[in-house]
Amino acid sequence: MTRRVTIADIAAAAGVSKGAVSYALNGRPGVSETTRTKILAIAAEMGFVPNRAARSLSVSSAQAVGIALRRSARTLGIEPYFMELISGIEATLSAGSFGLTLQIVDTVDVELEVYRRWWAERRVDGVLLCDVGTDDRRLDFVADLGLPAVAVGGPVEGARLPAVWHDDAEPCREILEYLHALGHRRVARVAGFEHLLHTAIRDRSYADTAAGLELEAMETFHSDYTGEQGARITRRILSSAKRPTAIIFDNDVMAVAGLGVAHELGIRVPDELSIVAWDDSPLCRLTHPALTSLTRDITAYGSQCAEVLLSVIGAAPSPIDERAFSVQFRPAQLSPRGSTGPARP
Repeated sequence: MTRRVTIADIAAAAGVSKGAVSYALNGRPGVSETTRTKILAIAAEMGFVPNRAARSLSVSSAQAVGIALRRSARTLGIEPYFMELISGIEATLSAGSFGLTLQIVDTVDVELEVYRRWWAERRVDGVLLCDVGTDDRRLDFVADLGLPAVAVGGPVEGARLPAVWHDDAEPCREILEYLHALGHRRVARVAGFEHLLHTAIRDRSYADTAAGLELEAMETFHSDYTGEQGARITRRILSSAKRPTAIIFDNDVMAVAGLGVAHELGIRVPDELSIVAWDDSPLCRLTHPALTSLTRDITAYGSQCAEVLLSVIGAAPSPIDERAFSVQFRPAQLSPRGSTGPARP
């Protein structure tokens, strides 16, 4: 057949009613096992593919998970973190015959309206909340809505929904202790968005650890994770009167941009400046010198986030706050490479 096979086509071929075909295809009672087997065989032979929208109305499932991201499409295209995260999410969802609905939004209000519409229209069975903030009203919103959700980040105190998160405090301590062991005493940090929870956790750990090690920690500079801002801030840091001997960047894209600025200014890495990137990626291994980084399996992290959400979607009906739990993903590992070395006078 050149057109899409319908339930009416299967019914005609099997010599049964369309209702019987619907019962058989959806695994519902109302037909004998012999008739069900016959209908399923004919449907397979004819290459029948169920209409997902129609199926969602009959079985109350969209077989889809949603993600609304407040990031520009350009940022998503160049930042390896999100590409790897979505890759892991999609792999797990596909294995469970679930689809992924991704939408870029500009503001929190728009994002909340997207969730409201998705849930009202039964477009998704649940959502993953990325970029968890320090004061994130999305968490209570989706809980009040009854929309199954998992926070990608945390830990979130008093949350009414599950979270899958990395420890962001300990790796920050590990980086500073490593730089301290190399003799660095003046360290700068280029961080991400200040309102994000993981940024706040790293900010506190950076300040506390630097104080404990008696480091001359410079101000933390917050940015939007782009290479442009990373380069601009690095140029400002390296042009200061008291130039640091090491800089920590909160993602790989900014670290690569910072390395480029160091080359531009004639500052040798690692002889005169050490650089550490948070989040490893092929970018970190293709630079010269290769960048020391914190290595995390982001693809596996995305996969676990999807697994937790699918378990929430498939759980017995109960209020979200009664089945809330928190999953800590395995910690990041420091991978020393050519961009770090002993501090020199």
